[in-house]
Amino acid sequence: MLKVIFLDRDGVVNDNSDYYVYKWDSFKINEGLIEALTLLKNNGFDFIIISNQSGIAKNIYSINDVEVLHKKLDSYFKTFNIKILEYYYCYHHPDVTLCLCRKPSPLLFEKSIARFNIDAKKSYMIGDQQRDIEAAEKAGIKGILIKSNSDLRNVVLDIISK
Repeated sequence: MLKVIFLDRDGVVNDNSDYYVYKWDSFKINEGLIEALTLLKNNGFDFIIISNQSGIAKNIYSINDVEVLHKKLDSYFKTFNIKILEYYYCYHHPDVTLCLCRKPSPLLFEKSIARFNIDAKKSYMIGDQQRDIEAAEKAGIKGILIKSNSDLRNVVLDIISK
């Protein structure tokens, strides 16, 4: 069974000072991310990104915009020998459409646990919103709430020491 670090995208992986981030040229990786992920990888963790992308439902950007950005992010990570197993995202927003996948729903976590044979008890979700933590914990994953755009190196040592 895999042990996985689930990451919210906007605010955890990248700076979300501009709320809707969907173009690579405005995508700024948060400080310390690569070092944190490298340390986690070296301690046996894999990675999955789960995010709400409501800008799609609001017609601010498209699914294609998100897919293109994720491909560029994969290429960036590859230069550091980091692989994201999968990107799961909800493209709904309650003001526009109803769904079962938007965090704080655990559906995308449950889907990934089943698909990748993940040990939820040895996995963690790092998120910058309470809904990230709530969704993970409903799926049996320990949640770690951080301040948006903060340095993940501050939480990694706590994770690998357990």
